[in-house]
Amino acid sequence: MLRVGVIGGSGLDDPQILTDAKEIEVQTPYGDPSSTLTCGEIGGVEVRLLARHGRAHELSPTQVNYQANIHALHQQNVSHIITTTACGSLREEIDRGHLVIADQFIDFTRHRKITFKESFAEEAGHTAMADPFDGQLRQLLIESAEELGYETHHTGTILTIEGPRFSTRAESRMFRIWGADVVNMSIAPEAILANELEIPYAVVAMSTDYDCWKEDEAPVSWDEILRVFDENADHVKNLLSHVIPRIAAP
Repeated sequence: MLRVGVIGGSGLDDPQILTDAKEIEVQTPYGDPSSTLTCGEIGGVEVRLLARHGRAHELSPTQVNYQANIHALHQQNVSHIITTTACGSLREEIDRGHLVIADQFIDFTRHRKITFKESFAEEAGHTAMADPFDGQLRQLLIESAEELGYETHHTGTILTIEGPRFSTRAESRMFRIWGADVVNMSIAPEAILANELEIPYAVVAMSTDYDCWKEDEAPVSWDEILRVFDENADHVKNLLSHVIPRIAAP
Protein backbone atom coordinates (compact mmCIF):
# COMPACT_ATOMS: atom_id res chain seq x y z
CA MET A 1 0.00 0.00 0.00
CA LEU A 2 1.25 3.48 -0.86
CA ARG A 3 0.64 6.12 1.81
CA VAL A 4 3.14 8.92 2.32
CA GLY A 5 3.85 10.64 5.61
CA VAL A 6 5.01 14.25 5.46
CA ILE A 7 6.53 16.03 8.45
CA GLY A 8 6.53 19.76 7.83
CA GLY A 9 9.05 22.08 9.42
CA SER A 10 8.49 25.74 10.20
CA GLY A 11 5.95 27.05 7.69
CA LEU A 12 6.23 23.95 5.55
CA ASP A 13 3.23 22.16 7.04
CA ASP A 14 0.55 23.87 4.96
CA PRO A 15 -2.50 21.57 4.71
CA GLN A 16 -3.55 23.50 1.58
CA ILE A 17 -1.26 21.25 -0.46
CA LEU A 18 -3.71 18.40 0.20
CA THR A 19 -7.06 17.74 -1.45
CA ASP A 20 -10.02 16.42 0.58
CA ALA A 21 -8.16 17.30 3.79
CA LYS A 22 -9.48 16.36 7.21
CA GLU A 23 -7.97 16.29 10.68
CA ILE A 24 -7.60 13.19 12.85
CA GLU A 25 -6.15 12.75 16.33
CA VAL A 26 -3.70 9.93 16.95
CA GLN A 27 -2.55 8.62 20.32
CA THR A 28 0.68 6.65 20.64
CA PRO A 29 2.43 4.62 23.36
CA TYR A 30 4.99 7.45 23.46
CA GLY A 31 2.57 10.29 24.13
CA ASP A 32 0.93 12.81 21.86
CA PRO A 33 2.45 13.80 18.53
CA SER A 34 3.17 17.45 17.84
CA SER A 35 -0.16 18.01 16.11
CA THR A 36 -3.22 16.31 14.76
CA LEU A 37 -2.63 14.59 11.44
CA THR A 38 -4.05 16.10 8.29
CA CYS A 39 -5.26 13.34 6.00
CA GLY A 40 -5.72 14.00 2.32
CA GLU A 41 -4.29 13.34 -1.12
CA ILE A 42 -1.67 14.69 -3.48
CA GLY A 43 -2.05 13.55 -7.06
CA GLY A 44 -4.21 10.62 -6.01
CA VAL A 45 -1.73 9.43 -3.35
CA GLU A 46 -2.85 9.23 0.27
CA VAL A 47 -0.88 11.57 2.53
CA ARG A 48 -0.62 12.05 6.28
CA LEU A 49 0.75 15.51 7.15
CA LEU A 50 2.14 16.36 10.59
CA ALA A 51 3.37 19.75 11.83
CA ARG A 52 6.70 19.10 13.55
CA HIS A 53 6.57 22.12 15.86
CA GLY A 54 2.79 22.19 16.31
CA ARG A 55 0.23 24.14 14.30
CA ALA A 56 1.17 27.40 16.03
CA HIS A 57 4.90 26.61 16.10
CA GLU A 58 4.63 26.35 19.88
CA LEU A 59 7.18 23.54 20.36
CA SER A 60 10.90 24.20 20.54
CA PRO A 61 13.16 21.62 18.82
CA THR A 62 13.88 19.95 22.17
CA GLN A 63 10.20 19.83 23.14
CA VAL A 64 9.16 17.96 19.96
CA ASN A 65 8.15 14.38 20.77
CA TYR A 66 9.99 12.70 17.90
CA GLN A 67 9.08 9.21 19.11
CA ALA A 68 5.37 10.03 19.09
CA ASN A 69 5.56 11.77 15.70
CA ILE A 70 7.23 8.86 13.92
CA HIS A 71 5.11 6.28 15.72
CA ALA A 72 1.91 8.15 14.83
CA LEU A 73 2.82 7.89 11.14
CA HIS A 74 3.76 4.23 11.64
CA GLN A 75 0.32 3.58 13.18
CA GLN A 76 -1.20 5.14 10.06
CA ASN A 77 0.67 2.56 7.99
CA VAL A 78 2.66 5.07 5.98
CA SER A 79 4.98 3.41 3.47
CA HIS A 80 7.36 6.39 3.13
CA ILE A 81 8.21 9.56 5.04
CA ILE A 82 9.39 12.83 3.48
CA THR A 83 10.31 15.67 5.78
CA THR A 84 11.10 19.34 5.24
CA THR A 85 13.35 21.64 7.21
CA ALA A 86 15.01 25.01 7.12
CA CYS A 87 18.77 24.88 7.63
CA GLY A 88 21.89 26.98 7.90
CA SER A 89 24.53 26.59 5.21
CA LEU A 90 28.09 25.67 6.16
CA ARG A 91 29.34 25.90 2.57
CA GLU A 92 29.76 28.95 0.35
CA GLU A 93 28.19 27.15 -2.62
CA ILE A 94 24.96 26.38 -0.73
CA ASP A 95 23.34 29.79 -1.01
CA ARG A 96 20.14 31.10 0.55
CA GLY A 97 17.10 29.47 -1.02
CA HIS A 98 19.03 26.45 -2.31
CA LEU A 99 17.65 22.99 -1.62
CA VAL A 100 19.78 20.17 -0.21
CA ILE A 101 18.78 16.50 -0.53
CA ALA A 102 20.82 15.18 2.36
CA ASP A 103 22.47 11.77 2.25
CA GLN A 104 24.15 11.75 5.69
CA PHE A 105 23.63 13.21 9.15
CA ILE A 106 25.65 13.96 12.27
CA ASP A 107 23.70 13.88 15.53
CA PHE A 108 24.87 16.60 17.93
CA THR A 109 21.74 16.59 20.10
CA ARG A 110 21.91 15.95 23.85
CA HIS A 111 18.47 15.83 25.46
CA ARG A 112 16.18 13.79 23.22
CA LYS A 113 14.66 10.34 23.03
CA ILE A 114 16.31 8.96 19.90
CA THR A 115 15.33 5.29 19.96
CA PHE A 116 12.35 3.00 20.39
CA LYS A 117 14.78 0.37 21.75
CA GLU A 118 15.34 1.85 25.18
CA SER A 119 15.56 -1.57 26.87
CA PHE A 120 17.25 -4.76 25.76
CA ALA A 121 15.27 -6.80 28.32
CA GLU A 122 13.56 -8.85 25.59
CA GLU A 123 16.22 -8.64 22.90
CA ALA A 124 19.14 -6.49 21.86
CA GLY A 125 18.59 -4.11 18.98
CA HIS A 126 21.20 -2.16 17.05
CA THR A 127 19.91 -0.53 13.87
CA ALA A 128 22.19 -0.10 10.88
CA MET A 129 22.54 3.59 10.06
CA ALA A 130 25.29 3.76 7.43
CA ASP A 131 22.93 5.28 4.85
CA PRO A 132 20.09 6.84 6.83
CA PHE A 133 18.21 8.47 3.94
CA ASP A 134 16.40 6.31 1.39
CA GLY A 135 18.17 6.28 -1.96
CA GLN A 136 15.06 5.96 -4.14
CA LEU A 137 13.23 8.79 -2.38
CA ARG A 138 16.33 10.97 -2.62
CA GLN A 139 16.64 10.35 -6.35
CA LEU A 140 12.99 11.25 -6.92
CA LEU A 141 13.45 14.48 -4.96
CA ILE A 142 16.57 15.37 -6.95
CA GLU A 143 14.93 14.69 -10.32
CA SER A 144 11.76 16.58 -9.41
CA ALA A 145 13.64 19.60 -8.04
CA GLU A 146 15.74 19.85 -11.19
CA GLU A 147 12.68 19.56 -13.41
CA LEU A 148 11.15 22.44 -11.47
CA GLY A 149 14.30 24.48 -12.02
CA TYR A 150 15.29 24.83 -8.37
CA GLU A 151 18.93 25.18 -7.29
CA THR A 152 19.51 21.77 -5.71
CA HIS A 153 22.47 20.02 -4.11
CA HIS A 154 22.29 16.27 -4.68
CA THR A 155 24.15 15.28 -1.51
CA GLY A 156 24.90 16.83 1.82
CA THR A 157 25.63 16.04 5.43
CA ILE A 158 23.12 17.63 7.77
CA LEU A 159 24.24 18.22 11.34
CA THR A 160 21.51 18.41 13.97
CA ILE A 161 22.19 20.59 17.01
CA GLU A 162 20.09 20.69 20.16
CA GLY A 163 18.94 24.29 19.93
CA PRO A 164 16.98 26.40 20.36
CA ARG A 165 20.03 28.67 20.39
CA PHE A 166 22.10 29.14 17.26
CA SER A 167 25.74 28.03 17.03
CA THR A 168 28.75 29.93 18.30
CA ARG A 169 31.36 30.87 15.69
CA ALA A 170 33.68 28.21 17.13
CA GLU A 171 31.01 25.54 16.79
CA SER A 172 30.14 26.64 13.27
CA ARG A 173 33.79 26.41 12.22
CA MET A 174 34.09 23.02 13.92
CA PHE A 175 31.04 21.68 12.07
CA ARG A 176 32.69 22.64 8.78
CA ILE A 177 35.87 20.78 9.76
CA TRP A 178 33.77 17.73 10.61
CA GLY A 179 32.45 17.69 7.04
CA ALA A 180 28.92 18.93 7.69
CA ASP A 181 27.31 20.92 4.89
CA VAL A 182 24.20 22.29 6.61
CA VAL A 183 23.01 22.59 10.20
CA ASN A 184 19.51 22.28 11.65
CA MET A 185 17.72 21.28 14.85
CA SER A 186 15.45 18.33 14.02
CA ILE A 187 16.44 15.80 11.36
CA ALA A 188 18.74 13.33 13.14
CA PRO A 189 16.20 12.04 15.69
CA GLU A 190 13.54 11.61 13.00
CA ALA A 191 15.86 9.74 10.65
CA ILE A 192 17.03 7.42 13.42
CA LEU A 193 13.50 6.56 14.54
CA ALA A 194 12.17 6.06 11.01
CA ASN A 195 15.05 3.70 10.26
CA GLU A 196 14.34 1.71 13.40
CA LEU A 197 10.80 1.13 12.14
CA GLU A 198 12.14 0.40 8.62
CA ILE A 199 10.21 3.25 7.01
CA PRO A 200 12.00 4.79 3.99
CA TYR A 201 12.81 8.36 4.99
CA ALA A 202 14.19 11.38 3.11
CA VAL A 203 14.51 15.10 3.74
CA VAL A 204 14.51 18.22 1.63
CA ALA A 205 16.39 20.99 3.43
CA MET A 206 16.13 24.64 2.42
CA SER A 207 19.09 26.88 3.18
CA THR A 208 18.04 30.15 4.80
CA ASP A 209 21.34 31.53 6.13
CA TYR A 210 25.08 30.95 6.56
CA ASP A 211 24.97 30.15 10.28
CA CYS A 212 27.80 32.30 11.74
CA TRP A 213 31.06 30.98 10.23
CA LYS A 214 31.13 33.67 7.52
CA GLU A 215 32.64 36.72 9.16
CA ASP A 216 32.00 39.00 6.18
CA GLU A 217 28.29 39.15 7.00
CA ALA A 218 26.04 39.32 10.04
CA PRO A 219 25.42 36.10 12.02
CA VAL A 220 22.16 34.23 11.52
CA SER A 221 19.03 35.77 13.02
CA TRP A 222 15.45 34.52 13.25
CA ASP A 223 14.16 37.52 11.30
CA GLU A 224 16.56 36.79 8.43
CA ILE A 225 15.52 33.12 8.39
CA LEU A 226 11.86 34.10 8.15
CA ARG A 227 12.55 36.54 5.31
CA VAL A 228 14.38 33.98 3.18
CA PHE A 229 11.89 31.33 4.15
CA ASP A 230 8.90 33.37 3.02
CA GLU A 231 10.56 33.98 -0.34
CA ASN A 232 11.25 30.29 -1.00
CA ALA A 233 8.71 28.19 0.94
CA ASP A 234 6.57 27.67 -2.17
CA HIS A 235 9.47 25.87 -3.81
CA VAL A 236 9.39 23.17 -1.15
CA LYS A 237 5.59 22.86 -1.30
CA ASN A 238 5.72 22.60 -5.10
CA LEU A 239 8.40 19.95 -4.83
CA LEU A 240 6.25 17.83 -2.52
CA SER A 241 3.29 18.13 -4.87
CA HIS A 242 5.52 17.14 -7.78
CA VAL A 243 7.35 14.21 -6.20
CA ILE A 244 4.70 12.41 -4.15
CA PRO A 245 2.66 11.17 -7.15
CA ARG A 246 5.88 9.59 -8.50
CA ILE A 247 6.53 7.40 -5.47
CA ALA A 248 5.96 3.73 -6.23
CA ALA A 249 4.13 1.44 -3.85
CA PRO A 250 6.43 -0.91 -1.92
